[in-house]
Amino acid sequence: MTGKGLVDDCFAHSKDMLLHDEALAILKERISAVTVPESLPLAKALERILAEDITAPRDVPLADNSAVDGYAFRHSDFDEAGGFFRLQQRIAAGHASDARMAPWSAARIFTGAVMPPGADTVAMQEDCEPHRQDGQEFVVVPQGLRKGANCRKAGEDIAAGTTILEAGHRLRPQDLAAVASTGLADISVFGKLRVGLVSTGDELRRPGDLISLGDVYDANHFLLQGLCAGLPVEAEDLGIIRDEASLVGTALREASDRFDVVLTTGGASRGEEDHIHKALDRLGKRHMWQLAVKPGRPMMFGKIGACTFLGLPGNPVAAMVSFLLYARPVISVMAGGAFLEPQRFQVPADFEVTNKKPDRREFYRGYLQNDGNGRPVVRKFGRDGSGLITGLREADGLIEIPEETRSVARGDPVTFLPFSGFGIR
Repeated sequence: MTGKGLVDDCFAHSKDMLLHDEALAILKERISAVTVPESLPLAKALERILAEDITAPRDVPLADNSAVDGYAFRHSDFDEAGGFFRLQQRIAAGHASDARMAPWSAARIFTGAVMPPGADTVAMQEDCEPHRQDGQEFVVVPQGLRKGANCRKAGEDIAAGTTILEAGHRLRPQDLAAVASTGLADISVFGKLRVGLVSTGDELRRPGDLISLGDVYDANHFLLQGLCAGLPVEAEDLGIIRDEASLVGTALREASDRFDVVLTTGGASRGEEDHIHKALDRLGKRHMWQLAVKPGRPMMFGKIGACTFLGLPGNPVAAMVSFLLYARPVISVMAGGAFLEPQRFQVPADFEVTNKKPDRREFYRGYLQNDGNGRPVVRKFGRDGSGLITGLREADGLIEIPEETRSVARGDPVTFLPFSGFGIR
């Protein structure tokens, strides 16, 4: 009599699990912005999400101005042989002149200074020869200068009435520079999302605590705290909850009353000591659990009243992958932004995969290198264990292998998701 062999892959049973794209569809369908707009000074708006479009109230630059230090003149006075111009005036930045340029005259002008009336072209000072004759200053401008050279036109960067940024955009340093150039001092942004961070597990200790055999230090809290720091949220540490059903239920109920999002790690599987999904079912509604994804299978999404619940796996690699793929875009939408899709690039594989399990999407830790001929290839971190933080630390990003792929040969194009596309240095 032969028995059924034991399965040595905890991710193998994926027939009844949600596919990656199905999970994303559920998240997109069931989340929306919950934060309230507020007006902030521009200096405090970095990384915040715009609550309304920003339209330029004026041209940038406001007037035609010189792009260089040099001499401004009327190009119509110029001929193929060059030009011999009488120096009429001197104009520095911040000191506009209303004196119209006379024929065959030039103005000594400096970078950023407003062009004098009538002038339309600037010659760079290093290309010109100043002269003095009979007490009058002149400048010789060489031939070949096109009309409008070295002159910035009014509205060349931003025209009045142009929409600079749209609502839902997350503000970067260069965005703040663009807004500042229009003169706007205050803008409307969404308030920060309130996120409660919960770690679960009898075995967890915080760094600095004494540790015994069987205990582990809570690395996930600091991982998720750092990942949240790059989002427009106020994340609060709610500590470690022991593996007791009553304690877990009480913690989730109290947290759901205070926060827009409760983000937990651990206790999300089917074990006897995994109480998260049971507490969620008692207190609210579970919309998603058990994904055909490796790592990250027990990723959970639900609601407790008005609070969104995100339950991440306990292993650090699975927790980070689940956060980046699922929690991060949810938090972005709830904070008023877009559903953040990762950047994806096709790169030749410098590794091999054989006998990949079907019907699930897999994400390996990978890093980019040159193949010796100056061409980029992606290499896979040698060990796949989802508890190995070293793989996260050494990787540049994630290698995405779709459900239908059974194997990867060296040189095959694979999809690479750089950590930089998730806002991680």
